[in-house]
Amino acid sequence: MTNTGSVTSTGSVTTTRSASTTRSATTDRSTTTDRSTTTARPAPATRSAPDRLLAVLAAFDHAHTALSLSDISRRAGLTLTTAHRLAGALTEWGALERDASGVYHVGLRLWEIAALAPRGLALRQLALPYLEDLYESTHENVQLAVRDGTEVVYTEWISGRSAVGVHIRVGARWPLHATGVGLTLLAHGAPDFQEAYCAGPLASFTPYTITDPVRLRRVLAEVRRTGVAVSSRQITDDALSVAAPVRGPGGAVVAAVSVVVPQVDAQIPALVPAVRLAARGISRALGWLPDR
Repeated sequence: MTNTGSVTSTGSVTTTRSASTTRSATTDRSTTTDRSTTTARPAPATRSAPDRLLAVLAAFDHAHTALSLSDISRRAGLTLTTAHRLAGALTEWGALERDASGVYHVGLRLWEIAALAPRGLALRQLALPYLEDLYESTHENVQLAVRDGTEVVYTEWISGRSAVGVHIRVGARWPLHATGVGLTLLAHGAPDFQEAYCAGPLASFTPYTITDPVRLRRVLAEVRRTGVAVSSRQITDDALSVAAPVRGPGGAVVAAVSVVVPQVDAQIPALVPAVRLAARGISRALGWLPDR
């Protein structure tokens, strides 16, 4: 029996379905967010008021969920006075919450706003019954993800106690080329976007991670041909994922669903139809009507 919980991608906050260890990863792509450091920011005097306000919110991430005022000042690149003023305004509005010890946390008002994102909570609610069916048929890790720039963002995750360990949590980000869902989303992206991505730095996590642009282009072509992506030992050397695209009303790929299993005994032929069925069900729930 699985625990319930989730987060939206792309924004809203909930809990995951089972206890699982995750780890941060530093990649060659500076936008990957599972990390504990922040990039250098411009001097406060050169930044607009909205930039400074957003910098306060951006100071929070999965590795820094509770921050003191001095932490916010340092991570946002703001003076202590400015950080105090902006944190106060955000707390009054509900975007931040301040506990009795003076430490700040992300507030529920942001969850309310993020829940309105069409690729967030709304997508997760429509997809959940099909994800649960996929879990019941495999009893392995089941994931739903969307693309945000050059990264994949996980919006839902169901995991069994005996499933293979994965470095994933709801809201986590990874480079597109390193995951099954990411390969699926990249393969169905605009051609110019694919070419720019392949030409850029390709972060490596294991000896098996795809880092050769020529090989990556071949893999993407195969994903488009078969309708599924098989990603083996790309982030950890013991896991394999099978992913399929989720389409919106107009037929464009808006998300991807996958199942992650131990690499040593992966039964790919049995997993492919199950994942395809889940992806098609979610697509239909979103309003996609395939050609007959």
